[in-house]
Amino acid sequence: MHEKKRCRWCNLKNPLYIEYHDNEWCQPNFDDRYLYEMLILESFQAGLSWECVLNKRESFRAAYDAFDLNKVCMYDDAKLLALSRDPGIIRNKLKIRASIQNSVIFKEIVLEYGSFYAYLRSFAGDRILYETDKTTNALSDAISADLKKRGMKFVGSTIIYAYLQAIGLIYSHNKDCFMYKEE
Repeated sequence: MHEKKRCRWCNLKNPLYIEYHDNEWCQPNFDDRYLYEMLILESFQAGLSWECVLNKRESFRAAYDAFDLNKVCMYDDAKLLALSRDPGIIRNKLKIRASIQNSVIFKEIVLEYGSFYAYLRSFAGDRILYETDKTTNALSDAISADLKKRGMKFVGSTIIYAYLQAIGLIYSHNKDCFMYKEE
């Protein structure tokens, strides 16, 4: 498993991270359920490492009803309290509250555009960007600004850039990584 050269950020001592790097990161997946899960998880990354979030992903799935958008949109104060006490997830109350608010806005965007991917395509078109060694770009700036204008929290340009990499709209494997490819 370790014989392949991978991106320098990939912790080779963490099998979850290797699996994520090799089989998920930068791979186009535009299913709304996946797009939703990744947006919520990326918003929890703010100020933390992705590895921290990834290690808690299964606990997040359990705590957030398998990222059922309609259920999360209905979370009440009792569920907020339960989430803030769940040791399996990141218990930042501001991020938890934002995750529910962001869910409602995500649903509004889906209703407006037909899918969240259609919303993202309104910025990105039908192209995949191939670039490395960046943390923001004009695309992440524009999407971040629009999501913030709509009321989302923890969706700064760096978080949105990481999100776009995660879902495969930006392909960023390092040049010495076995997954590297160009446009």
